[in-house]
Amino acid sequence: MNKPLKFSLFAVVDAAIGLGLLAAPEVTVAAPAAYLPEQAVAANPRLPTLNPINKAGEVVHILPTRQLAADLAAANAAAGFADNGPLQYHAGGEIMPSVISYIIYWTPPKLQTGALAGWSAAYQNLQTRFLTDYQGHSLANNNTQYYQSISGVTSYIHDTGGVGGVYVDIAAYPKAGCNDSLTPGNCLSDAQIQAEIKKVMALKGWTPAINKIFFVYTAKGEGSCFGTSCAYTNFCAYHGNFGPVTTPTIYANMPYAASPYCATGTSPNGNVEADSGASITSHELIEAVTDPLLNAWFTAQGNEIGDLCAWNYGTNTWGALANQKWNGHLYELQQEYDNHAAAVFGALKGCVQVGP
Repeated sequence: MNKPLKFSLFAVVDAAIGLGLLAAPEVTVAAPAAYLPEQAVAANPRLPTLNPINKAGEVVHILPTRQLAADLAAANAAAGFADNGPLQYHAGGEIMPSVISYIIYWTPPKLQTGALAGWSAAYQNLQTRFLTDYQGHSLANNNTQYYQSISGVTSYIHDTGGVGGVYVDIAAYPKAGCNDSLTPGNCLSDAQIQAEIKKVMALKGWTPAINKIFFVYTAKGEGSCFGTSCAYTNFCAYHGNFGPVTTPTIYANMPYAASPYCATGTSPNGNVEADSGASITSHELIEAVTDPLLNAWFTAQGNEIGDLCAWNYGTNTWGALANQKWNGHLYELQQEYDNHAAAVFGALKGCVQVGP
């Protein structure tokens, strides 16, 4: 698999560049031969870019910080390059037909510098609760319009799955594998995140599959980088995959949702960082479901389902603080893109809280 770095939300690193609002809610286009950031930038000099780099042939898809997302949106709008969808299906791309989430909380008592690591039971419990509640509700239902077509067989995403396992690892972090300016001395590289996943999978007997995703949550004060793109400066989380294409390990790197870089606007559970973590988890989960191998559903500019609505929460319909109520639990979650709603009501109405 040819895998360079791919940025999300108005930052394009897809070779298939171009803006065009399509009438049909579902459209299939040819899959790009490869993601080539340098070619994309050369073809579209108007695009603002940050760290359009390759790293050992790998790619991940990031959720930009609130500030970076706002900066990119403003710059692209000024350049006449705003991305209003639709999501396009790329021929041969795979979806997750259902999704089973595996959760790794990597939370030693201290960071690499010896400082105390920040963590709380409330933060951990809310992430587990969210992933347990996810199936059968509004945002998960929205995914069911998206599909894959492989070898002449078309199949849609099903709103099924659950949590396959939870593991708390208090093993010490390894020596910092990267240099994050906001968490100096306390930084995990992507290779170290992948190594943790492999370790826990072996320990627990967890196996990879196209319908499984492995979340790695790390402590407050611990940063991470993918190449020169780092937590809190560039991203709040990212998803990607590694291993054989026949049995990929799909994963999400989930740095602690620290304020103000990655905070939601409201906190229905009285813990803004835990509530922010749940929204960021929903972003990564839903993007992974619709585009697990980064070859299925994204716009002509390379944005995925969550990017088009990142940091957009819509109307709080459950009191002043929450826009979702699942199994009696309140959440403030970003909206997700609905091709059908966009086709009927216009592209700018594509961000929804409840799917078709």
